[in-house]
Amino acid sequence: MQIPSSLRALFVGMSLLTAAALAACTDEGNGQSAGGPPAMPPPQVGVVTVQAEAIPITNELPGRITPTRIAEVRPRVSGIVVERVFTQGGHVNEGDVLYRIDPEPFRLQVESARATLARAEATQLQARQQADRSKELQARNVTSTQALENSVAALAQANADVAAAKAALATAQLNLQYTNVTAPISGRIGRARITEGALVGTGVGDILATIQELDPIYADFTQSVNDLLNLRRAAQRGEVLGGNESEAPVHLLYDDGTPYRHVGRLLFSEATVDATTGQVTMRGQFPNPDGELLPGMYVRIRIEQGVEQGAVAVPQQAVQRDTGGQALVYVVGANNVAEVRPVRAGRVIGDRWVISEGLKPGDRVIVEGFQKIRPGAPVAPADWKPRAETTAATAPAAVKSGE
Repeated sequence: MQIPSSLRALFVGMSLLTAAALAACTDEGNGQSAGGPPAMPPPQVGVVTVQAEAIPITNELPGRITPTRIAEVRPRVSGIVVERVFTQGGHVNEGDVLYRIDPEPFRLQVESARATLARAEATQLQARQQADRSKELQARNVTSTQALENSVAALAQANADVAAAKAALATAQLNLQYTNVTAPISGRIGRARITEGALVGTGVGDILATIQELDPIYADFTQSVNDLLNLRRAAQRGEVLGGNESEAPVHLLYDDGTPYRHVGRLLFSEATVDATTGQVTMRGQFPNPDGELLPGMYVRIRIEQGVEQGAVAVPQQAVQRDTGGQALVYVVGANNVAEVRPVRAGRVIGDRWVISEGLKPGDRVIVEGFQKIRPGAPVAPADWKPRAETTAATAPAAVKSGE
């Protein structure tokens, strides 16, 4: 029996349709859509494994530069200034003459005092001779006892007059010496506050100039008393080592963040707390051979106040913030699934946050690849390397290919 050609074509078409349907079902069972791309693998992320380590406790505190010593140049005698000797803004040494006050009136006082002393010495000589004669006459019973006593008293008075005259002469000579106003300390002198021809006196308002000793120089800075107490308590518990303030190295940074090349030392911290701010003032000393640090400059002081034992730290870019400001990190949990974990970020050490709560040694923290993940999604973790290390590792290859 022959099947008509039209019926045979219908059977062939139905067979093809059945085969296509079976193939589509088979593809869907294998997890692929008909004609679509294969399923995406888990996104790759860079992670760091948290480790416990000893991390220095370094704080940056605000401070001001102050001179080691400061002296106000004042006149010690009254008179007319006839000469200014120093260069304004220059360096002076202790004992250098800065101003000269008209010395002529004081020179005349010296001559007068010297003449007074000569007269007192002549009177003393006469009184001594008179006393000697009275003693001889008294020994021969020629004169009375009263006459002897009077001569002895006159000699004592003459001796006192000589002593007073010598003191007056020394005072006059000292005043003459004070007409040369000298530097009480060595250092940099400021502007001249008076000029030649000015009348100066010994009043408290007569300041001729100011000298400041700038090498070495002080930096006064403040820290919260609560922070200091927490450090000391942690040291007592054994969580922090090396909390001896007298041995703490002190580094200085300019206002723009540039480090000062000389390292200073901590001199002391005040024994009292500022009642208005709750701050304790501390003082560091720095060498200043080139005069770069000037009084009144605002600086930042970086001081190492101990070493925290068993601390954990993560790169700064690993710490995220939610809308409420809570610090968060992504960690790789069991089965390589991303998890969000709230943490407490403490201080910054270089390019890392020290995490005081929320992480423990062995946790894998995601550092790169946040834009490709969400909480609960699988990830493919890989060890993260800082960009600088990656660039250094690929630089030789790039140079070689360029050749």
